[in-house]
Amino acid sequence: MNSVNYNIKYIFAISMVSAMGGLLFGYDWVVIGGAKPFYELYFNISDSTSLQGWAMSCALIGCLLGAITSGVLSDRLGRKRLLLTSAFLFALSAIGTGATSQFSLFVFYRIVGGIAIGLASNLSPMYIAEVSPAHLRGRFVSLNQLTIVVGILAAQLVNWQIAEPVPLNADSSAILASWNGQVGWRWMFWAELIPAGLFLILLFFVPESPRWLARAGNEQQVKGILANIGGQNYARTEYQNIVSSLDADSDKISWRTLVQPRLKNVLLIGVVLAAFQQWCGINVIFNYAQEVFAAAGYGVSEILFNIVVTGSVNLIFTFLAIYTVDLFGRRVLMLAGAGGLAGIYLLIGVAYYFNIIGWPLLLLVVAAIACYAMSLAPITWVVLSEIFPNKIRGAAMAVATVSLWLASFLLTYTFPILNRWLGAYGTFWLYGLICVAGWVFIYRKLPETKGKTLEELEEELVK
Repeated sequence: MNSVNYNIKYIFAISMVSAMGGLLFGYDWVVIGGAKPFYELYFNISDSTSLQGWAMSCALIGCLLGAITSGVLSDRLGRKRLLLTSAFLFALSAIGTGATSQFSLFVFYRIVGGIAIGLASNLSPMYIAEVSPAHLRGRFVSLNQLTIVVGILAAQLVNWQIAEPVPLNADSSAILASWNGQVGWRWMFWAELIPAGLFLILLFFVPESPRWLARAGNEQQVKGILANIGGQNYARTEYQNIVSSLDADSDKISWRTLVQPRLKNVLLIGVVLAAFQQWCGINVIFNYAQEVFAAAGYGVSEILFNIVVTGSVNLIFTFLAIYTVDLFGRRVLMLAGAGGLAGIYLLIGVAYYFNIIGWPLLLLVVAAIACYAMSLAPITWVVLSEIFPNKIRGAAMAVATVSLWLASFLLTYTFPILNRWLGAYGTFWLYGLICVAGWVFIYRKLPETKGKTLEELEEELVK
């Protein structure tokens, strides 16, 4: 199949449009961190830890709703329609979150944005996997993680540039009365309208997933799309492979299908890997960067700069993952990421325990982000997008994505509690133990998927 003359520009173009869902995912996920010091004063919740936590984590409720919705509807309505829905919801959330003057509406629009994230996080990598040739699938699906990282860095840069300098001696009332406290934080959210609007427009120019269309019986349309990808011969061969895969399991799909014994192993792999991507702990550095770097002895201005540094490292090493995912394989990179993070967390815990602060701790944090960015962050999405059978991919991806967002909620909610009970050193040592457990699971359960078609993987994993 590697001898086929693939239209790489076409595959790249439609994959990048789909991956814009990842960019908006990253932006929406991180932008709230820069607005946090200002909207908390505006809504008068700076003295309520419960309301602060709710403002930060409420979007995760929407993420769960979006993931569940995508599972119910993506196999019924297709990938493209729900991606369009997510683009619209991203735009609506950006407008409403920045415009409201009521905390309840702020939370509502954050949940709306969470629904968009839940849809995009499930559908964007799935769509890319379903249009990509087997030997290039890892690189193309990794584009979704790349755009997530670009979105994260964009939010960090936008927050940094929009916020006016805050004097070191400024009190809460002065910050609230400032441009930052009244208007600046709103523009941080409104800036998301630019990529959201572009995503919505460009989606009208990409085709539906050929594998979903094959399930709907649209043979000519499927062959037309596949021909655009790899020519007429490729279209005929790939279409027959897809149809054969669907015919092998022609029963009507339902949620009960997912608990069949023959699907037990592959569903377990998906659910555990999705949860592990969050429970490995790296996202606390993004969600609670202020607390992590403050504990390392940094001031406010230094923290903002350090956040941009971590975002830049995240982007650079995601490029490395894109280069290596189809070279080294998924399993090798997942094992390297889990083992590397376990070792780095051990050293971070030691640094906190012995009160080693400043640049040594920053260097370790950057190393952890680099390790995560070139392994668990993108490769998990690659694996999830390719291990599930064609007929149940939408529903199974939704289950795995729900697992991911539940794990993310638990991680985000428990970090302040663990930090208070165990201290920063104990918390990172706990994350290190979780990484060891994740390494063992990957070593025992995850086969290599590099270079295999989705139909070949189905034969291997579903028995």
